[in-house]
Amino acid sequence: QVQLVESGGGLVQAGGSLRLSCVASGRTSDSYAMGWFRQAPGKEREFVAAINWSDGNTYYADAVKGRFTISGNSAKNTVYLQMNSLKPEDTAVYYCTADYPHFLIVIMTPGYWGKGTLVTVSS
Repeated sequence: QVQLVESGGGLVQAGGSLRLSCVASGRTSDSYAMGWFRQAPGKEREFVAAINWSDGNTYYADAVKGRFTISGNSAKNTVYLQMNSLKPEDTAVYYCTADYPHFLIVIMTPGYWGKGTLVTVSS
């Protein structure tokens, strides 16, 4: 099992920035990818960003490309999501995820999820 704990959510004005953090523990693997999904009120959960530890490649949803940056440290099992130029439509619960790249990045159904952290962007 892998446990994921997010932090860093909160309330911010439109145009502002937040940084989310996630620490993984348990049976982690250097072969895993880690990433972020989000779910806005009344909407489906959606992919935000991911990083593949094995090659360092990063992946972003079109809605956040150029504004969000995913980074991390595989040795510390930590991943970050730097969110800049936030918009009200970024308001959502953000979930940290982990799994092999095929499940997280290709078919976007990772097996491990954190409990989520709420990001609220006011207009």
